[in-house]
Amino acid sequence: MSESAQVVGMGVAAPSGLSVEDHWAAVLAGRTSIGPVTGFDASGYPVRLAGQIRDFDAEAHLPKRLLPQSDRVTRLALVTAATALAGADVADGDLDSFDQGVVFANAQGGSAFTHREFRKLWTKGPAEVSVYESFAWFYAVNTGQVSIRHGMRGPCGALVAEQAGGLDAISLARRRIREGARLMVTGGFDSAFDPWGFLAQSAHGRLSRAADPRRAYRPFDRAVNGYVPGEGGAVLVLEAGSSARRRDAPSHGEIAGHAATFDPRPGSGRPSTLRRAIELAMADAGVSTVDVVFADSAGVPELDRIEAAAIEDVFGRRGVPVTAPKAGFGRLGAGGGPVDVLTALLSIRDSVIPPTPHTTDVPDDYGLDLVLDAPRHQRVETALVLARGYGGFNSALVVRGNAKEGQDG
Repeated sequence: MSESAQVVGMGVAAPSGLSVEDHWAAVLAGRTSIGPVTGFDASGYPVRLAGQIRDFDAEAHLPKRLLPQSDRVTRLALVTAATALAGADVADGDLDSFDQGVVFANAQGGSAFTHREFRKLWTKGPAEVSVYESFAWFYAVNTGQVSIRHGMRGPCGALVAEQAGGLDAISLARRRIREGARLMVTGGFDSAFDPWGFLAQSAHGRLSRAADPRRAYRPFDRAVNGYVPGEGGAVLVLEAGSSARRRDAPSHGEIAGHAATFDPRPGSGRPSTLRRAIELAMADAGVSTVDVVFADSAGVPELDRIEAAAIEDVFGRRGVPVTAPKAGFGRLGAGGGPVDVLTALLSIRDSVIPPTPHTTDVPDDYGLDLVLDAPRHQRVETALVLARGYGGFNSALVVRGNAKEGQDG
């Protein structure tokens, strides 16, 4: 029987909070963490709002030698990984370094670092460009820096699938557990709030141009007008079930199932494959239903309608509670899925479903039981998390509460 992938440690860095419990309190309260873009003058941009982390101090947590060689996104990943590993209670020498690996997703690279170094190249010449630019921009740098800092020399990887990438990374880490790794650090992060990175995020025209933070990102609402970009992500520490039991490790739940599909080209006349991803993920988990769906919630009318239809097709009209806490802090790119997974595990822990901030008027023909104004208290044992990436990526992941003693999934 294959090993289960137990979640033994968690960490988060998001606009909603820099600790698991702060984030959880914010999403339960439906708090808005969206505000004007800071860090540069965004007055000339059509989009003015974002979900940014306002009080992150990398210098308080990282060695000084790491600061000049890392972008903000890597610093977020390093600090959050250390928090998650501390919560997993893994002491030096507990596990062989070759039994531990790292898999992260990232979609935008070290944008601010690269923008700064390119400006040096254009204005001062190549001699002024940092040698660290050779890797600080790269999508795999978060994986590399975390594995180096924590001496993890087992299977590592990096995935790029925009918003869907974070769930795909967690699934790959689960696969490595099943192939023999004992412990995997996984998740996803994005941060691109320099002028260059913000312009790149705005290029596809899906961002909200609203000026009011409470009206900017309203997924599934009749008045939906785009989404708000954000920064940050989450880290999960996965451990093989047998190993976790030997260590008497804390467990927050299990990664139970996953599937990924890819949509056909727009205009081809072929339908989205999101429903297929949901069905395959649930089959992988061995479940016929779930207690809650954490929606991708694109905030674009045609995409929201596709997701609503897929959920209704699988679970029936208003057949399962649906929520989108990210409406309070934005879509975080590769970090969005892992944050939703962490939030889903907290929902299971406390038997409560957080609300969807800002959305008030859901079209009846969507057939959704969207949790709106306040947390819904009910038993939650299994949750489905959905994520879709720009370009056609679909990812669906099932998490459930702790497996019964002695049982591997």
